[in-house]
This record gives sequence, structure tokens and C-alpha cells, in this order.
Amino acid sequence: MDETAMAEGRLGRILITGGAGFIGSNLVRRLSASGLAGGIRVLDNEVLGSREVLEGTDAEFIHGDIRDRRILDAALKGVDAVVHLAADTRVIDSIADPQFNFDNNVTGTFNLLMAMREAGAPRLVNASTGGAILGEVPPPVHEDMAPAPTSPYGAAKLAVEGYCSAFSASYGMQAVSLRFSNVYGPLSFHKGSVVAAFFRAILAGKPLIIFGDGSQQRDYVHIDDLCDGIIAGLTSAKSGAFQLGTGVPVTLNELVEEMRAAVGPEYAGFEVIHEDFRPGEIRNTYCDISKAKRELGYSPRVGLKEGLKETWAWFMHESRRVRG
Repeated sequence: MDETAMAEGRLGRILITGGAGFIGSNLVRRLSASGLAGGIRVLDNEVLGSREVLEGTDAEFIHGDIRDRRILDAALKGVDAVVHLAADTRVIDSIADPQFNFDNNVTGTFNLLMAMREAGAPRLVNASTGGAILGEVPPPVHEDMAPAPTSPYGAAKLAVEGYCSAFSASYGMQAVSLRFSNVYGPLSFHKGSVVAAFFRAILAGKPLIIFGDGSQQRDYVHIDDLCDGIIAGLTSAKSGAFQLGTGVPVTLNELVEEMRAAVGPEYAGFEVIHEDFRPGEIRNTYCDISKAKRELGYSPRVGLKEGLKETWAWFMHESRRVRG
């Protein structure tokens, strides 16, 4: 990325892998509206996302898979920085099919790093995870903890962080791995995470399924705050891992009650069913974001109550739109 572009506050031409998904589509809209990027290119295989969600932005779209080196070489032409969001992110599915998870996350990312090296693209912001990499450790989790993954997904993301570190040290690339906590917000209708899944169930009049007693803790970060963190990663010269969340632990039972308040009396009577804990899932995890605050200037602003109300309003609007 040239110094003039950075001085003007512009980010150069950016490639976003997985850019038609939940996080990517929000990031594309933010970058497109702000004019920060000198150009936006999205690479997505449209298995989970769709190019339709990018309508109204100035993003160029390429249909393809990060496991296809030929597609990657074409997508990286003229690119100054990459935001790497393409991944298989489902913990339970990774236990059922670890090979699929490895192929998408490890082989796919290695292909990307090799293609970036040959294309001379110097900057990578890699989407990572904290809880799955570190395993069942006393929270809050932070970057200095020794990793101990409990699922193939966590192991794959740890391997990816290792390759990002190696390419930074060996080839002069700047690669930052942002360890996302549980992300929620608008444009997440098809996302498999808990907030989106619960809101879909509420809209459909179905019970909410909690695996365990609901005491397990998570860190829920709004998509607007996460996009701020990604942009901070793009503009920084830092490398290495950073936790991105809120630093606020919330139990599943507390989340359900906040959602009950957010949906209002018409939908608040939903049932909650408890089932057994699932193997491979972390019981308690939330993050210490002091390193991201200190080195990236990251500062989350959206509280859970406010964020859930906004997200529910979007789900209601989307539901009406789909029904016609």
C-alpha cells in the first residue's frame, strides 16, 4: 500500500474473501459508503452468501473458491490488502468432518498466502477466533495464553495463525489475525451463530434450543464494532494476533432474556428447551481486549441491549420483505 494513499486515509484496493457473507457484506457496505478504499473486490463461492447482498455498493464481484489457485491469482491483481473472511466456521461440523474444515481453512488460506506473496500484496487481515484456539481455559482469554484447541475448527484456525506469522517473518508481509468473538447484527439472517439462529426460531414460532444449562458465557460483539476493528487492522502496520470482542461476559440465559426484551410482547412468549452439552464446545469464554485497544485503537461502542434491538428490527424487516 503506497504512502500517499495511507496519508490520504485511503486503504488502496482491497480484496475481501468471503465478502458476500454476513461480516463481509457489512464490511463492504461500510468501506463503500466511507470511500476509504481505492477499490473493493469480493471473492466468494456463494455457498453461504450471495452476491445479491452487495447490490448498491461499488464492489467488484468474482465467483470462486480460495482452494482454486487460478482464481486467487486473478482476484489478487492490483490488490494492496486482503481481508480474509472465507472459512468453514462451524465447530460441530468440523468434528463431524475434519477433512472438509482443514481443506477450506488451512489449505485455502495457505493458497491465499502463496498467491499474495507472488502478487506482492503486502497486507493481510485474517479472521481468526479466540475461544476455539485456546480451548477450555479460565476467561478472559488473551493473546499470551497457550493454545489448546478442543475441535478441528480451532486447530485449523491455530494453524492458519501460524502460517500468517511465518509469512510475516519470512517474506516481509504484514499479517494480523483478529480473533473474533460471537458476532451479531443486521444482514445475518442465514448465519448459523446463536443470535441469528435464535431470532429465526422466534420468528418461526419455534422453541429455542440451549445445549446445557445456559450458564455458559460468551462475548457478543456487534458487527459495527467488528468492522471498526477490521478497518483498524487494515490501517495499522501491526502483525500478530488480537482479540476483538467487548470484554463483557454474557451467559446464554442472560442473552435469552435480553432477546425476550428486544422482540417485544408479541414474540416474547417463546419456549426454551435445554438439551445436553455438545462435545467440542467451550463452556465459558470471553476476551480481554486491552491489546487491541492499546495497539489498534479499538473501542467497541454498541451495547448488547441496543444491538439486539437493532438486529431484531432488521430481522423483522427482512422477514416481511421475504414474505412479499
